[in-house]
Amino acid sequence: GFGLAGLDSSPSVDTHGPRSYPLLMPDYTPDSPPGALAGVRVLDMSRLVAGNTLTQLLADYGATVVKVEPAAGDTLRAWKVKGVDTNWKLFARNKQSLALDLQDPRGREVVLKLVAQADVFSENFKAGAMDALGFGPEALRRLNPRLVYVSHKGFLPGPYEQRTALDE
Repeated sequence: GFGLAGLDSSPSVDTHGPRSYPLLMPDYTPDSPPGALAGVRVLDMSRLVAGNTLTQLLADYGATVVKVEPAAGDTLRAWKVKGVDTNWKLFARNKQSLALDLQDPRGREVVLKLVAQADVFSENFKAGAMDALGFGPEALRRLNPRLVYVSHKGFLPGPYEQRTALDE
C-alpha cells in the first residue's frame, strides 16, 4: 500500500522513526470515523509553509500524506520557539515522514514508487527544479495519468518567475 510500509531501507532512505504527529483536536479519538479524504494518497515534497499548509489540511481531513524531506530534515524542524519545534509539529501533524537524498538515484526511485500510487503530488521548489530531478508534471503524469500535480510558486510566469520566494 501507499506509505512508508514496505520501503526498502538504504542509505538514501531515512524514515526519521515515529515522526507522525496525532491530530490535535479535542474531539478526536482512535474510534472517530474516517475523514472526508480517507483513501486519498498525497505525496508531499513541499518545504516551509505554503505547501505544508495545504498538505496538513489534507491530512487533517483524512488523506494519507507522506512527507518527503531532505536528508538533513525539513527546514521547519530547525525553527524553534524556546527550544520546541512548534512549527514542525503544527505542519507535520497526521503525516508520515521520510528523508531522501534526491541526488541519489535510489532516493529518486523511492519517490517514483510513491508517485505511482499517489493521487496528489505537492511541491514548491523553484521553477525548473522538479523537471531537473525528473519529477516535473509531464514526467510524473506519464507514470501516473490520474495524478493531481500541485505546484506552489511565489511568482507566476513572467519576469520574476525564476526568483526564489520565501517558500522556495
